[in-house]
Amino acid sequence: MITKKKKILRWLLLLSWLVVIFIMSQQPGEKSSSQSDFVVSLISFIGIEVNDSFREIATLIIRKGAHFTEYLILFILVYRLIILYMNRTQAKIVAVLFVFGYACSDEFHQYFIQGREAAFRDVMIDTSGGIIGSFIVMVWEKIKLKNTKST
Repeated sequence: MITKKKKILRWLLLLSWLVVIFIMSQQPGEKSSSQSDFVVSLISFIGIEVNDSFREIATLIIRKGAHFTEYLILFILVYRLIILYMNRTQAKIVAVLFVFGYACSDEFHQYFIQGREAAFRDVMIDTSGGIIGSFIVMVWEKIKLKNTKST
């Protein structure tokens, strides 16, 4: 039985994450790029050398990896909330559709931000984060079910 406090917490976590994504998208292109460059510098600092020819590729991988991860987390938060209101299969489908819809709105939002662009490839990267999230949840649930049956 899920308590009212847990429901409220799940709603707050989801809404907070939506705000985080919005704030990240609100940043001008120059600031967003400098954050990616900072991560590349950190990678170099820990001993993984990224020379100039690979710096651009590394930055691209970091940026797209961040997109993917943001939306994988979004899927999990949406799923954990809506599982309270529908069955698991429906919840997974609705959560992936929600991720796709929010990714579309996020790219539309970025269209109006200086130095940013709206790119459908980013919507697909974001949505793939949600789809992989659904596979992770499915595997987790199967493991949990198997462990429950064996005890």
